[in-house]
Amino acid sequence: MLEVAYILVAIALIVFLVYLIITVQKLGRVIDETEKTIKTLTSDVDVTLHHTNELLAKVNVLADDINVKVATIDPLFSAVADLSLSVSDLNDHARVLSKKASSAGSKTLKTGASLSALRLASKFFKK
Repeated sequence: MLEVAYILVAIALIVFLVYLIITVQKLGRVIDETEKTIKTLTSDVDVTLHHTNELLAKVNVLADDINVKVATIDPLFSAVADLSLSVSDLNDHARVLSKKASSAGSKTLKTGASLSALRLASKFFKK
């Protein structure tokens, strides 16, 4: 009877060892696939990083170009704003002088209004 128990223990030990060997082999295959995946990812990341650096360099060049062009255009917008203010002032003064001239009706006032308008216009065109 003791011999049968030894045989059963030996068979159980053999079955356990076969199961353990199969499990270790599967684990080895999983580790091999993991290594392949890591190598592939590393090369893909290197390529992506290279492309990203190229793209970033191009974006920096474009940003510098835009900054130069905006700096060139800024004085133009300032001049247009000044011109707009001058035209608005000219319109306001012309309106005031027109009201004074129409209400007073005198030649002196009309002449003075004309001279004031001419002075304002000359200031406008000097800018």
